[in-house]
Amino acid sequence: MRFWTTITLILVLSAVGLTYEIAAGRVLAPFFGTSLVTWTSVIATILTGFSLGSALGGLVAERDPAVAVGRVRLALVATAALMAASPAVLGLIYGLGARNTGGMLLAVVLAFFPASVLVSFPSPFLAKMAVDARPGRAGSSLGLVLAAGSLGAIVGAVLAGFVALPLAGSVATFAGCGAVALICAGLVRAGGAPGTGRLSRPDAVIAIAAGAVAVAAITASGPLCRYESGMSCIDVQRSAGAAHLYSDRTQQAAERLVAQGADRLTLPYAQWMWSRMDHDLGTAPSVLFIGGGGYTLPTMLLEARADARAVAVEIDPLITRVVREALPWAGAMIDREAGPGGRLGIVHADGRVYLNRTEQRFDAVVMDAFSSGSVPAHLATHETYAHLRRIVDGPVYVNLIDEPDGALARGIHAILRDLYPHVEAIQGPVSARGRANVLLAASDRPLGPVAAYPADYGPVRLAAGRAFTDDRGWIGHR
Repeated sequence: MRFWTTITLILVLSAVGLTYEIAAGRVLAPFFGTSLVTWTSVIATILTGFSLGSALGGLVAERDPAVAVGRVRLALVATAALMAASPAVLGLIYGLGARNTGGMLLAVVLAFFPASVLVSFPSPFLAKMAVDARPGRAGSSLGLVLAAGSLGAIVGAVLAGFVALPLAGSVATFAGCGAVALICAGLVRAGGAPGTGRLSRPDAVIAIAAGAVAVAAITASGPLCRYESGMSCIDVQRSAGAAHLYSDRTQQAAERLVAQGADRLTLPYAQWMWSRMDHDLGTAPSVLFIGGGGYTLPTMLLEARADARAVAVEIDPLITRVVREALPWAGAMIDREAGPGGRLGIVHADGRVYLNRTEQRFDAVVMDAFSSGSVPAHLATHETYAHLRRIVDGPVYVNLIDEPDGALARGIHAILRDLYPHVEAIQGPVSARGRANVLLAASDRPLGPVAAYPADYGPVRLAAGRAFTDDRGWIGHR
């Protein structure tokens, strides 16, 4: 096999491996969320697979070249089938009851470890072929092999994050990784001997069968959700006269389809937040919303206060597009008030980045940003809320999902108590997963009573907690 062909194969397979790794983290989110623990598990599992695959591939690389080629091709064919089937395997394991940290680890290992072993299996053989192709230049050949592996990883990371996942989705990305592995299987050969560049009959049969399995797996699994971007897996469901918006299988917002005013707000936490805002704010407030979600609270504010203005910072433009298409009340408000001259400013950016750059001032802020079922760590720090303190003249409202008296609620409560003299905590009913909405309000002025709490919501006392910082922050639920 020619030197530069070998180098190209090393680069391509390295790119496939990194694309697969990043896609694994994305596809895991609808089932187990995104947190430091889930990403650590994915990265550790796949890197372990890469290491084991390289070790096993090194043993095969020492064998007769014709035998080694056969093993490498079989490994790549199996890689193709396993990569394409990964989302279906993950969904199956989740459907069988894998939950919590233990279930997540089991799902990650079973769904992603085998393919990560096999995709790195050819590397030692290819490296040996590259060195043998340039006698007397082993040093430079090995250096180019290592460089090709690193460059491939960079290409894979960029391809996954900026192209494949946002444009094609995770299922198609896995299928694409498998297809590239199949193509590489057909290009692997031993030296320049006649016939070594062709797949043997058994290899061809296996390749065709693996391709069929991959297509069947893709067809069976289907898309993970109705709408998918590189950041969100979004579904919309209509039931009981309401439209419900889900992101990574966590409900983010809902609105009643036939109602007026505050009755449009379906979720109890949104009802309480609006009661709090309606009580605290004047006739022409300017309110910052970190997290657009379903845009129901900004819509309620602008509908109830003719002179109010709102800025909603939503990191994922797809969320906004889905709201406009599927949530008629909030979608109509976006169409009417967003844009030049409107009362609703929509900024598609990370909330923390917006806070670092904005020069605007606000009368209140609603912190309601989630990544899957948890608050992004960089939005749950003392530094974030200290910055809000400088640009927001009035109260801060926070929506959290946590265990009763959980670490997240205690940490944010500790931050607010450090910055504001008056802090109120409200908790909703505990779900079957052991979590509840914990709502916090903080202000320089005493917080008067709201008219009524939603059903099963009431004041709660939180124990002293450690205030999260940029240095020692929230690690997410697992």
